[in-house]
Amino acid sequence: MTTPGKNAKPVLTLARREALWAYLFLLLPLAFFLLVRFWPTLQAFQLSLFTWHVDPLQRQFVGLGHYQEMLGEPRLQRALLNTLLYTLIIVPAQLVLGLSIATLLQSVTAFKGLFRAIYFAPYVTPAVAVAWVWSWLYSVNFGVFNNLLFEWSLFWEARGIPWLSIAPQPFLTSPSQALLAVAVVVIWQGLGFQVVIFLAGLQGIPRMYYEAARIDGANPWHLFRHITVPLLNPVIVFSVVISTIASLQLFDQVVNIRFLDQGGPLNSTLTIVLYLYQEAFGRFRFGYATAVAVLLFILVLVVTIVQFKLISRRVDY
Repeated sequence: MTTPGKNAKPVLTLARREALWAYLFLLLPLAFFLLVRFWPTLQAFQLSLFTWHVDPLQRQFVGLGHYQEMLGEPRLQRALLNTLLYTLIIVPAQLVLGLSIATLLQSVTAFKGLFRAIYFAPYVTPAVAVAWVWSWLYSVNFGVFNNLLFEWSLFWEARGIPWLSIAPQPFLTSPSQALLAVAVVVIWQGLGFQVVIFLAGLQGIPRMYYEAARIDGANPWHLFRHITVPLLNPVIVFSVVISTIASLQLFDQVVNIRFLDQGGPLNSTLTIVLYLYQEAFGRFRFGYATAVAVLLFILVLVVTIVQFKLISRRVDY
């Protein structure tokens, strides 16, 4: 038996070779993430500390001046409040409706694929087209909804029951109704995605759990509360986080549903992303707009981390 010489090259074990290949394959997506995501984020934070100019040498350093300006900006405060209201309306509605419809579709045996396609179709429809169609539906004079309300009112007034009639509504032209009207559009368009996600989660739950619970005398509510909801926890976490991020970044529907009045009457539908867009490309204040983008990034990051901590924690049922 011979001993290896001093100059012999060390032989890589199988585990080390597998780890080396794994790091090599991860190198490309890591470089992509650093160059496309991480580096622009640092650049945006740097730009938020300067006033914008095409020539980088003529940009003036203002430090935290843009962030101090944000504290006293009433339109930004209104945009933040509206964004919060959008999130509080859209996320629970999509979660409850998506899970309810998915549970009903789970029991459907005929034309299940057709129903999925019908619910999923609005989600893949361009947001601009959806916003313009709903803008016509909400129209005060020619909208379908107000025409239906007018016919409804005539029907009950003709029968001597005027208190059941509902007058036509202003919808998008009313500061008190515009935000809810836009939220309904967002809920309707994103509902199909939630339905498909929950259907996939429901199909992954083994049927034997339900059969064993029925043998023990469990009713449908017990099955839903003690089996469906706990086993759907990862899907619920994913659904809530994705829906929340989309709500915080709401832009397309708000811009296009009232294209000539972006932000709605009295800024009632203004969101933080729309405010950012108007400051950057309307007033050409790119430095200040970048500071707003940094604020949005921090807001999304904090909300996502809090949601992961609160929703994904282990719950004993």
